[in-house]
Order: sequence, then C-alpha cells, then structure tokens
Amino acid sequence: MSKERARRRAARAAEAQRRQREAERRTARAARWRALRARIPRRGHVGRLARRRSRGQLAGIALVLTIVLALSWYLVDAWPVRIGVLILALVALPALVTLTFDRSTR
Repeated sequence: MSKERARRRAARAAEAQRRQREAERRTARAARWRALRARIPRRGHVGRLARRRSRGQLAGIALVLTIVLALSWYLVDAWPVRIGVLILALVALPALVTLTFDRSTR
C-alpha cells in the first residue's frame, strides 16, 4: 500500500512540476510580449476615423433624398425624366451636403 501511495505522490509531484513549468512559460511569454509592445510607438485610434456627420445628419440626408426621389417618381410619368432626376440628385447630393453641413468659418 505504501508503494502505491508513493507512486501516486510522485505522479502528483510530476504533474505539479509540469503545471509550474507551463505557468512560468506563459508568464515569460507574456513578459516578452509586454516588453515588445512597450517598444512599439502608439498611434492612437488606428482604424477608427472621426465621423464627419452625426447620425442625425446622416438620417436627415437620407430622408430628404428619399423624399425628393419619391416625389419625382410619383409626380413625373416619363422614365427619362425620372432617371435624370435620380442622377442629378445623386450627383448634386455631396455638394449640397457640404454646403449645408460644413463647419468651416469661411
């Protein structure tokens, strides 16, 4: 019986030692990673650009464009005129939005 207990104790000790080595390896790897990241200069919010328009402004732009296109399709019967209004609205929209919502003080 004592030989069995000794064998189990040795197995537990070997397992504990393996876990200890694994934990030390993870800690060392994390420390190396932190040291590497400390050397890399931070660039701020990479991948996130500041939005030029608020969510309300974007909703307003979409609503006005939808109303203009719906009215033109409802009031005009000729297909070339409908398509012309659509193209004109899409081409003129960026200029109108810039003139309307630009925060410039000029």
